[in-house]
Amino acid sequence: MLVVMKRGATPEETDAVVRAIEQKGCVARPIAGGERVAVCVLHNEGPMDASFFLQFPAVKEAIPVTRPYKLVSRESQARDTTVDVSGVRIGGAHLTIMAGPCAIESKIQALTIARIVREAGAQIFRGGAFKPRTSPYAFQGLGEDGLKILAEVRRETGMPVVTEAIDHEVFDLVEQYADIVQIGARNMQNFSLLRRAGKSVKPVLLKRGLAATLDEWLMAAEYIMEGGNDKVILCERGVRTFASHSRNTLDLSAIPVVRQESHLPVIVDPSHAAGFRDQVIPLSRAAVAVGCHGLVVEVHHDPETALSDGPQSLYPGQFASLCRQIGPIFDVCKASTDGRLENGVVSKYV
Repeated sequence: MLVVMKRGATPEETDAVVRAIEQKGCVARPIAGGERVAVCVLHNEGPMDASFFLQFPAVKEAIPVTRPYKLVSRESQARDTTVDVSGVRIGGAHLTIMAGPCAIESKIQALTIARIVREAGAQIFRGGAFKPRTSPYAFQGLGEDGLKILAEVRRETGMPVVTEAIDHEVFDLVEQYADIVQIGARNMQNFSLLRRAGKSVKPVLLKRGLAATLDEWLMAAEYIMEGGNDKVILCERGVRTFASHSRNTLDLSAIPVVRQESHLPVIVDPSHAAGFRDQVIPLSRAAVAVGCHGLVVEVHHDPETALSDGPQSLYPGQFASLCRQIGPIFDVCKASTDGRLENGVVSKYV
């Protein structure tokens, strides 16, 4: 149930509705809108009677929420969410590019790549300090030393940094250093990790699981938002199929569907979807064309020597070319979407 307050409802009137919801044994989550406040009812065991809420003078309407992901759904919030990361905005009318190596290997390596991607147009630096690898013998990352290097990159370049917390035990440490905490595809349904992310004050980048449906992906985001963290960024990174020509299969159809279903920003990781650098730029163009809010791209100044995912990492010149190509595509798509915007809300997304 979504309880929509009338325009001009006072904080005291909203608090009265919140108390009434809590007295019924449910959780009330106020959601600030452009002109009105709405209160989402969580943890109700069955349907709720709308007439109960309509007796409050400051309540405009009570709307049943049909989606299982209540906080993530556009039913509870029609307006696009924009996540602010140290001045860099993700979502809405913004195209955000995150770029960097798969793994942090050294301070020199990280700073070299950071300067390259910033010059080309990236706003956020990505790099793994903890690496969940298929093989236990593969490079597992530098751990806290890698996090310290990321902090140095932020100080020297001014770019916010995003890196992965691979389990509950290292989340606190990653949270100290990162501007965005990533939850990887293999952890999308690690529910204790999702609950910990829900308690974080940092934005969370949630990657879609290797074989997750859209409902499962959005329900994972619901875990985070239910915990109190509304700064969630969704990331489509390809799903596992029978294909052998690429590492994964990038599900471009997921982007417009998720944008219809959810107000959260959704970005695309073409590098992990492709697995081969010659596919990354075409997939990036396609992802922007279908409406994603940004990209997270792997770049390395010397990919032949990279300790992780060298074959899918772009050379600096290729990344600069990618940035030049996607800007005009985004502008065209944004112009066509602007005609269907009303108060910042996509009335019908195509």
